[in-house]
Amino acid sequence: MKEFMNMYSNLVQRCFDDCVNGFESKSLTSREESCVMRCVDKQMKGSQRLGDRFQEQNAAMSQGGGLGR
Repeated sequence: MKEFMNMYSNLVQRCFDDCVNGFESKSLTSREESCVMRCVDKQMKGSQRLGDRFQEQNAAMSQGGGLGR
């Protein structure tokens, strides 16, 4: 659970820093909202891909294949 919260916190911080440019309004602009959605999607896909590769490597190692590429 702690790992998940760390990942979530880092995701929020990164996307906020990259996408939110001002505080003229308490709501996000359409441009900021679009940026946040793309940022979150990109980060989640990257995390999923990393998890998939980790599982593949783990399976290969457990079958005696070692660290292949």
